[in-house]
Amino acid sequence: MTPLLEIDDLTQRFGGLQALSNFSFFMGDRELVGLIGPNGAGKTTVFNVVSGFYDPTEGDIRFDGKRINGMKPHQVTALGMARTFQNIRLWNDMSVLDNIRLARYAWLGYGFLGATLRTKRYRQAEKAIETKAREVLEIMDLTDAAEELPKNLPYGLQRRIELARALAGNPRLLLLDEPAAGLNSADVEGLIRQIRWVYDEFKISIWMIEHQMKVVMSLCQRLTVVDFGRVIAEGTPEEIRNNPAVIKAYLGDDTL
Repeated sequence: MTPLLEIDDLTQRFGGLQALSNFSFFMGDRELVGLIGPNGAGKTTVFNVVSGFYDPTEGDIRFDGKRINGMKPHQVTALGMARTFQNIRLWNDMSVLDNIRLARYAWLGYGFLGATLRTKRYRQAEKAIETKAREVLEIMDLTDAAEELPKNLPYGLQRRIELARALAGNPRLLLLDEPAAGLNSADVEGLIRQIRWVYDEFKISIWMIEHQMKVVMSLCQRLTVVDFGRVIAEGTPEEIRNNPAVIKAYLGDDTL
């Protein structure tokens, strides 16, 4: 399998706290993989390091063959990686359309002078960004909400807007950090259908953190389990469900 994301011996320390220890991971093109573990296991830390929010203390991260250690989030995004967050991070005083438009600004094609003078390149780039944003809104069934402020919309819809914004960047790899957080059971069912549709329609790889086992067991081809910053198990959903180390980590939680 051609590697899309490779992580070798990733260690992350914050002062005297070691959040990750020798974490290694491999993801191929067009995979849908889950990252699970108890609270505080280091899952979101992995995503924060991979997406450029933290510099790794030790280890190596390669995306599409390129070493990305130390890159900033916007640089990682420009390479073709996008993410959502456990706590929704939308610009609540900007319209839904403008939230989606902002995802395209890593590919502006004009500088400060072009924006000031409103050059032809500026006008062309802005038109292309607008067109792409509206296409994504239509695909994600958000056209009617284009001029609304996210803060005035239901929570489930805000989750969909954040996903749409991530997809507007044409990612090859999408990181989803607890996409079902805060959703009711009906919304969770809709989320499962939506993620499966995105995976099939956009033909991308998806790596997701999720506590609701129904979501990962329904969607993921394989799972990686972490506990205290270390990988304790990898395998198919069925293999993970019956793994003694995983059951122990979850204290026999019957959600598995």
